[in-house]
Amino acid sequence: MSKATKIIFAAALVAFGAGAAVAESAAPTGVAAIKARQEILKGFGKAAKPVGAMAKGEAPFDLAVVQNALKTFAEGSKKLPGLFPDDSKEGGDTEALPRIWDEKAKFNAGYDKLAADSTAALAAIKDEASFKANAGKVFGDCKACHDDYRAKKK
Repeated sequence: MSKATKIIFAAALVAFGAGAAVAESAAPTGVAAIKARQEILKGFGKAAKPVGAMAKGEAPFDLAVVQNALKTFAEGSKKLPGLFPDDSKEGGDTEALPRIWDEKAKFNAGYDKLAADSTAALAAIKDEASFKANAGKVFGDCKACHDDYRAKKK
């Protein structure tokens, strides 16, 4: 085999490997997508719990905890729209309502709003007063999604 043929062959192998890596890193589908979104949403719940307690006056204000929660919401909400493929409507103990797929643009816009509002609140909240003035918008985004797109718990 000539040197040129070996180089071409090696380049083809590299290109094929890169293509396979891209295919493997594609967004999950089916039950894997359900599990991935549930992981992010459980993280949202875990991050929101202490912040909700602060908002209700049940826990002292802690800026670091609030900032961590807002970062969690901002980062997760950017990933979530890709985790609702058509083949993930059922299975995996999903609480997602079919309405999500009927109103996909509106649903995805809700995550865009959560990301934007969380990022804005992250910049604005510096103390308890600014927390009280800005947290409601973010929690309102969460509530809107739960009200419209999550099955009610029995």
